[in-house]
This record gives sequence, C-alpha cells and structure tokens, in this order.
Amino acid sequence: MKLPAIRLNSTTLSIPRSTPVRQSRCLMVTPLTLPIMSPASAALPVSQSVPRLDPLHPPLAHRRTVSLETPAVHHHNHQRALVMQRKEHYRYHQVWRKPFYGSCTEREEYRSEVRQHLKRQMEEKRAGLMLKLTSKAEEAEFLQEVDRLALSNEKQQRIQHSRALRHYRDENKKLMEQSWRDRALIRSQEALMERELLRHNPINSSGTLK
Repeated sequence: MKLPAIRLNSTTLSIPRSTPVRQSRCLMVTPLTLPIMSPASAALPVSQSVPRLDPLHPPLAHRRTVSLETPAVHHHNHQRALVMQRKEHYRYHQVWRKPFYGSCTEREEYRSEVRQHLKRQMEEKRAGLMLKLTSKAEEAEFLQEVDRLALSNEKQQRIQHSRALRHYRDENKKLMEQSWRDRALIRSQEALMERELLRHNPINSSGTLK
C-alpha cells in the first residue's frame, strides 16, 4: 500500500534591511516528500507502521545544510506518535469492549473464550496436581525401597555378628576342652610317675613306721 505524499515547493527567505546584517541573503528550502498520516494508518499493525524521520537527516536530501531541520519532519514525527497512541488506545479498549458493548455473537464468543480459558486452567491445575501426586508416590516408593534395603543390611549384619559370636564361642570351647584334656593328661602322668617312684623307693621300706 503506497501512501500519497505531501510536496512542499521551494520558498525564498529574504532578510529585511532593517536587520543588523550588512548584506541581504536568500536561503532556499529544500522540498521534502513526507508520507501523509491518514486515519486509516491507525489500523495498520506495528510491523507496517509509518517510520520515524530524523529531523537532521530528512529523506531525499543528499547534502546536509542548515535548512534541513524543517518543521515538516517534526510534524511528521508528532503525527506518527499520535497514530501510535491511537493504536495502543484502540488495542487496549478492544479487550473489554466485547463483553459489555459487543453484539450477541461477540459476547457469546467472549464467554466461550472465558470458559475455554477456565477449562485450560483447570486442566493445568489437574495436571500439576497429578504430577505432584505422582512425584510424591515415587518419593514414597523410593523411601520404602531405601528403608527395605536398610532393614535388609541390618539383618545381614546381625546374622554375620551372630555367626562371628558363635565361631568365637566354639573356638573358646575347643580351647577350654583342650586345656582340660592337657591338665588331665599331665595329672595322670604325674600320678603314674609318683607310683613308679613309690614302687622303686617305698616310703617305709624297712617297716619301721607303723
């Protein structure tokens, strides 16, 4: 869409003789071609909005002079700002216009959108709740597995400890029985030695002790 343009004809500026300037000069204003800000431009999207112009570098000016900063560029930028404000105002008021001042179809569409939004929120809340419950169930299963492993390890440790105590008891019993057998053997050997000594050297061999 090509917008029509405003063309400003070249005008001659002359300085009157009453001024303290010694010699009169004439300045030529460069004609500018600026886009027209029509009310239809307010309905354009942001991507198709009228561009902003630089007052110090207006379009179609190949060389910069002191006369480039013209009121036309500032007017164009001011009109552009007004159009953008109208766009924002229209966008803001279109949000709440339908449910109050719209037609029956628009109000029904608005209610349908609200219902869909509420349903979506309920589904999201339900999904979040289910996810939370699932995570809690997984955490409970994990804790149960950890507890089961801890109890199993504790049971294995008790079994190993009881086995070690039984082995220690059995070894002590064997050592005690061996020591008992050794002492009995030593006593029997001593008694046999004493009998042999008494047989060879009786205490009262002369028979004087009666």
